[in-house]
Amino acid sequence: MMVNKTKIVELVNEQLDERMYLVDVQVSATNVIKIFVDHYDGLTIDRCVEISRQVEHSLDRENEDFELQVSSPGLTEPFKVKEQYLKNTGRQVEVLTADGIKRTGLLKDVKPGHILLETSTREKVEGHKKKQLIVKEHQIDFGDIKSAKVVVSIK
Repeated sequence: MMVNKTKIVELVNEQLDERMYLVDVQVSATNVIKIFVDHYDGLTIDRCVEISRQVEHSLDRENEDFELQVSSPGLTEPFKVKEQYLKNTGRQVEVLTADGIKRTGLLKDVKPGHILLETSTREKVEGHKKKQLIVKEHQIDFGDIKSAKVVVSIK
């Protein structure tokens, strides 16, 4: 018997406080349940354990054999929900648009229908011998975003 994904989503949402959000729930054909939650201030292992226990105690192992995993999405994983954009405002992100254009820049702002991404490039400008730093702001509609993720930089 397959675990009901909608039921899992409801159980998880009951456990979230105002600073937490559900990113994704995946249920495989073999009843491996993967729950991805996040918190604006960072997710603790204790919160993952609390959510795991609540979900596990609400499901009937007699009727449904399952494996349960609760975690935050990985740093290199693409964004799936708007809250991930909000959490990462002010960070460097890589955005791939539906038309194949990849832009990397500072996530300046998140609006109801789009994001504002600030890019900086060195370009040859007429009247200057050296390339000049050109800063541009791009408004990208959520519907035009194929994928977006944080740029991990180790300096």
